[in-house]
Amino acid sequence: MIERVWPKNSSTKNGNRSERGDFLIINKPAKLYLNDGQTFDGMMPAWQKDPSVGEVVFNTGMTGYVESLTDPSYANQILVFTYPMIGNYGVQLEAAESDKIQVSGIIVSEVALKGSHSGSKSSLLEWLSSQRIPILASVDTRALTKHLRSQGTMIGCISPTVVPVKKLRLPPPAFPGFRPVTYNKKYTKKVILVDCGAKENILRSLLALPIQIQRVPADYDYTKLPYDGVVLSNGPGDPTDYQPAIAITRKALTKNKPIFGICLGNQIMALAAGAKTYKLLYGHRGHNQPCMELATKHCYITSQNHGYAIDENSLPKDWVVSFRNLNDQSVEGIKHLSKPFFSVQFHPEACPGPTDTRWLFERFEQSL
Repeated sequence: MIERVWPKNSSTKNGNRSERGDFLIINKPAKLYLNDGQTFDGMMPAWQKDPSVGEVVFNTGMTGYVESLTDPSYANQILVFTYPMIGNYGVQLEAAESDKIQVSGIIVSEVALKGSHSGSKSSLLEWLSSQRIPILASVDTRALTKHLRSQGTMIGCISPTVVPVKKLRLPPPAFPGFRPVTYNKKYTKKVILVDCGAKENILRSLLALPIQIQRVPADYDYTKLPYDGVVLSNGPGDPTDYQPAIAITRKALTKNKPIFGICLGNQIMALAAGAKTYKLLYGHRGHNQPCMELATKHCYITSQNHGYAIDENSLPKDWVVSFRNLNDQSVEGIKHLSKPFFSVQFHPEACPGPTDTRWLFERFEQSL
């Protein structure tokens, strides 16, 4: 059981009610219910009452929980942190990759009730409580991770009461919708950023280059606009659900203008080219995945967050594998043999994780 930091009626130095609320009490018994019938015991805060459903996945990163929790690719997922202590450096909102927490819930072994960092704006529990994001703590995350590694990711539910696991269903995917926005108008070269749930650091990485950027939603047909290149962003869910984006990318592939895909964008590029994708058993989530660039034989440690991969055998003859995962040999990147189209399954913008492959943004800019 994880106890509160302060006694229930104690006062704090600044008298802030948020530092002594019920969200600091994690003593309510609850369980994770998986739809294969397996359950895992844990504890939740007193304020959590309603069940929370999501696809249960695990992340192997030791740090970077703020970036991970705000990554739109985690939408509709319950995130299990394999690192035993989460929350020890609090919450630095400048590290957020979107304007809110995206996960459906989190599962941890132990949560630090008070973060220690000069830039922290709140504790992890305060932040979760402010957005009503469920947490299940005191869980044997090692046993849970081993179960997911053998059985695969599956739908689960965090609940203080018994739930009918066979009836668990994920909510339908919600794709970002907004009006196109233009940045860096002083530059003449124009790049379309197709936002399927883009992390903010993709935009920041592009803004550091001497290019104009027009950010458009996934279903926006930009192919009749003047542009010099396209970036296909990351995003949540099954890539085959993005049929409008696939159809628009297929039209863009008929032109000779550079296209750079990242994570989901890698899969959308492949599907538009005529290849197929498949669901990985438990996916790649963390920032310690080794990938080799096949042309140079250089190995890079990469940041990743995906549950699907490209079927190598389905690639058309004018496309080749450019990067490969050294853990399971899955496809981590593809490129066209003669046209300026390339994509990667990992995150060159990092956040969290190593920046070893940031040079891919420069390669894209040089191809414009």
